[in-house]
Amino acid sequence: MNETKRPEKCSGCGIKLQTADKDLPGYIPGVAFEREPVICQRCFRIKNYNEASSVSVDQDEFLHLLSGVGEKNALVIHIVDLFDFEGSLISGLQRFVGNNPVILAVNKSDLLPKVTNWNKLRNWMQQRCKEHGLRTAEIVLCSAKRNQGFDRLLEAVSELRGQRDVYVVGATNVGKSTLINRLISDYSDLEQELTTSRYPGTTLDTVKIPLDDGHYIIDTPGIVYPWRYSELVERKDLGAVMPENPLKPAVYQLNEGQSLFFGGLGRFDFVKGERQSFTCYISGTLKIHRTKLERADSLYQEHRGELLSPPGTADMDKLPQWQRHEFRIGRNSQSDLFISGLGWIKVNGTGGAVVAVHIPKGIKVLTRPSLI
Repeated sequence: MNETKRPEKCSGCGIKLQTADKDLPGYIPGVAFEREPVICQRCFRIKNYNEASSVSVDQDEFLHLLSGVGEKNALVIHIVDLFDFEGSLISGLQRFVGNNPVILAVNKSDLLPKVTNWNKLRNWMQQRCKEHGLRTAEIVLCSAKRNQGFDRLLEAVSELRGQRDVYVVGATNVGKSTLINRLISDYSDLEQELTTSRYPGTTLDTVKIPLDDGHYIIDTPGIVYPWRYSELVERKDLGAVMPENPLKPAVYQLNEGQSLFFGGLGRFDFVKGERQSFTCYISGTLKIHRTKLERADSLYQEHRGELLSPPGTADMDKLPQWQRHEFRIGRNSQSDLFISGLGWIKVNGTGGAVVAVHIPKGIKVLTRPSLI
């Protein structure tokens, strides 16, 4: 390949290519320019060996990029993770996008039970967005893994795009690149596939994909939100906390003064209230262990990393110390206790309860109206 015709950016992740330092983003050995497509060493490793180096980029650059979207004529697709809805929603997105229409693409809808009321679910999401000040032109439920919901997403894009470029935004690891690959196949003749992996932050810079009508799909870097459990665990252990198969609700009848451990990654206490049931929506790979509240602290000290251990995680000491969060659930409130990236516990009783969660410091925990 002629030196002057070498591409400047990686066709997988969009980072500017360089041959000087293999430890910096965008490194590519000189001989790799002969391959098609031309991708950086990091993307090559992800594609061929399912591994990623610890390259990171400054997120301030992403915010700067996003701030310019409101000044352009654009359609914004905001992709969120249904399993981690509050953790992956971009708070304050409205002030960046201005009056441009926003499609909320809710990925991983395949994780919910088949009996789910989808209209009720959309109304629930509309209300959550409203609370965050986000106006959505359309909410589309989809599954990148099972290739579901894309026809409706493409219809929504066709209805709203007009003469606009399409910006795709989202937190890390919500399935953004997989969805964009589908958009490419439907809107562009360009035979290009973004680097897709389960590692956060796979897309390192903006990637402009030309469409057949002269406009572009612009893929933006994923935002790293430190309050998500998926940002805390080691990359090799992401599969332990992020479910890949439909959730199987685990129902527990608890008395006041009982606790549930979630594979050593968190603890739920039923502190006060009448006997009632709680439904846990977490990854099936995490074992739930029930014990008495009075024994919970000593059990954790004695068995952390053994009985109370997530699959595959060898060193739990790398996680931050646990912090206790207490909540008072009102009567007839139909509430979830949401833990970002780990799942949620639905409170089924109508008489109210005092509950607590012990989770690594910094993880987002909140109560919300029940999702299901």
